[in-house]
Amino acid sequence: MTRVFSGVKPTGHLTLGNYLGAMRRWAVVDQYQSDALFCVVDLHALTVDHDPARVRRLSRQAATLLLATGLDPELCTLFVQSHVDEHARLSYVLECVATDGEMRRMIQYKEKAARERQRGGSVRLSLLTYPVLMAADILAYGADEVPVGDDQTQHVELTRDLAVRFNQRYGHTFVVPRATPPAVGARVMNLQQPLSKMGKSDDTGPGIVYLLDEPDAVRKKVTRAVTDSGQEVVYDREARPGLANLLEILAACTGGNPEALSGVYESYGALKKDTAEAVVEVLRPVQERHKELCADPGYVEGVLRDGAQKARAMARPTVDAAYRAIGLLPADADIAVTA
Repeated sequence: MTRVFSGVKPTGHLTLGNYLGAMRRWAVVDQYQSDALFCVVDLHALTVDHDPARVRRLSRQAATLLLATGLDPELCTLFVQSHVDEHARLSYVLECVATDGEMRRMIQYKEKAARERQRGGSVRLSLLTYPVLMAADILAYGADEVPVGDDQTQHVELTRDLAVRFNQRYGHTFVVPRATPPAVGARVMNLQQPLSKMGKSDDTGPGIVYLLDEPDAVRKKVTRAVTDSGQEVVYDREARPGLANLLEILAACTGGNPEALSGVYESYGALKKDTAEAVVEVLRPVQERHKELCADPGYVEGVLRDGAQKARAMARPTVDAAYRAIGLLPADADIAVTA
């Protein structure tokens, strides 16, 4: 089976965008059609200023929500990144293959570093090097496919480059993965800033629907969503991004088509009302299952423990092979000392 690796970074509460854009497909499609690994990539959350207690809390919440969306530990491997030492072990080896120029060309690093310089500060070294850790996350498991959005495609390309370079220099060790785009129509934008995606690290709360939002909070956010000038309900992402976002959310929740749905409505108000209710209904089973899982924390802990053990067994042979290939002595080698 094709092996797929995907991760969730615990830097904020998971959103409707995370669910419709990726998590729902993981539960409905990927875990059945592939050898799938899903990881809470908590080490990546340390690249910026953070509250340690909050990272732990969000890591547990992310794992619980992944289970609540339908991931089955009998079908897939669910674990926390920091529970598997092979990620950090391989990351350093890959840093010895990557170049400074490659790291500084990463778009996210350039954007975040520029913003920090404008404020008179500086960024952590880990922000520069974390794409190598991401490469290690993928290469350690021999993943064939990495489902990512446009903003992460550059990182998968770096992963491919590092794998090819390592294989050429030190012998074939890694599978060279490919990025696979998410399903068409699953892009969810910020309700208040429809030109920006609905990100969990964003601070524009009214524009973000979180997976654990109460139904009334969901209705309020959708009802107050930014639309566009004009009266007619038409689907045009370029000219009417706010309206298009609502139609795409409704389509994603109901299995419809945004263009076809646009012909059903004569007013923004009716569209917003139906979209809000569709979102509430999509989130209802996730929230109910999340509540059940929170009442049984031992189950979640057991899933993560077993998942880490399984992931470790999958990653260790590849990482050990990379260590040998690059010239490091095996830890259990019998070293013969000769005169």
